[in-house]
Amino acid sequence: MKISLKNYTIRYLIIAFLVIMAVWASLFYAYILDEVYDNVDDGLKNQKIEILRGVYEEPELLETSEYGINQFRIRPAEGDEEFSEENRLSREFFYMPYDDEQEPYRVLRTGFYGRDHKPYHLEIRTSTVEEDDLIYDLTTALMVLYAVLVLSLYLINTFVLGRAWRPFKIILDNLNHYRFGTKDKLRPIDTNVLEFNQLHTELDRMWRRNEELFDEQKRFIENAAHELQTPLAITINKLDLLMEDETLNESQLTQIAESKSSLLRLVNLNKSLLMLSRIENKQYKNVERVSFNDISRELVDEFQDLLDFKHIELLLHEESTFEIEMDRYLATVLISNLLRNAIKYTPEGGQINVFHVQDRFSVTNTAIGPALDPDIVFNRFHKGEQDKGSTGLGLAIVKSIVDSYPILSVGYTYANEKHMFFIKK
Repeated sequence: MKISLKNYTIRYLIIAFLVIMAVWASLFYAYILDEVYDNVDDGLKNQKIEILRGVYEEPELLETSEYGINQFRIRPAEGDEEFSEENRLSREFFYMPYDDEQEPYRVLRTGFYGRDHKPYHLEIRTSTVEEDDLIYDLTTALMVLYAVLVLSLYLINTFVLGRAWRPFKIILDNLNHYRFGTKDKLRPIDTNVLEFNQLHTELDRMWRRNEELFDEQKRFIENAAHELQTPLAITINKLDLLMEDETLNESQLTQIAESKSSLLRLVNLNKSLLMLSRIENKQYKNVERVSFNDISRELVDEFQDLLDFKHIELLLHEESTFEIEMDRYLATVLISNLLRNAIKYTPEGGQINVFHVQDRFSVTNTAIGPALDPDIVFNRFHKGEQDKGSTGLGLAIVKSIVDSYPILSVGYTYANEKHMFFIKK
């Protein structure tokens, strides 16, 4: 799943915080516990010295056999008991009536000789921190700290980093809306971040280079198309004159006719490329309220002879009026190309249906072959298998005209063995 850079950063920072705080809590807990035990042990050792001094001054303390207020007891060393004057420290649990549970204590065990030169065992205990309570308190404090850090991170990322990354979003928006041939300048950015300024500068340079190359390409196509018109027309006229020569045989006339056909196809290709160049250069700027219904009726009359020749039935369905603000000439070319395409690829005896509704204009025709690929059917120089002599620019011109008007879109579908090309608002 794709996520934004902000959420991507926050996610990994949250995970990193969690791991770091878990490791830090473990080390901090071990350190605090060791420090507590060290201080408690030092206190027990000091208490041992005070007790031994008191025993020598007050021998009756040797009879303290149970833990009392002073939390120590003295037992005579039996003959078979291990006796040592070294300090032995341990952690033990003793029952506490107040809490009615076992509480942790630190216990110091050692041995000493009394004034009577007899060996005695000394046990001193002191209450220590409950580790489970310490863990609970530490965990609670860390969870609160973690929540505060995450919230602070989110707020910083939203209000500080979000503001810092705003120029980057403007740059992305410029890239998303950039189209070849658009003269609109890129939205400027206002930031002190050096990298964003450099990125915007390089992007602006790239945009200008692309526009210059695109303009040069369009000028080349348009100039080449203009320059080709005259020699092509002259060549076709000469071929017409040559075909009137009665000394030519049938084979020679056939070759000349084929050459003329190829030149006529080149003329059509030249005109189509010139029209594409003019459309992309936005040279058709006349805008008026155009009715596709009226244009369709006019074109059907023009194509009627061709329809009769192929025995094709063309039906107009005017459920509503399809109107749009655009150049009337381009609207005529748009509908004409769709109708020509339908007539060309409809078999003899087939049917063409032209539908007009309020927000949709469509042309359907009986299919000869399988469905077309909607991803490439509007590509330039894409030709159907039925007509190898096609320039492959008719539907490309349709797509270019539609793209000139953001309110319109063009598409293709195939259903019930019929092709459908549609224009919708």
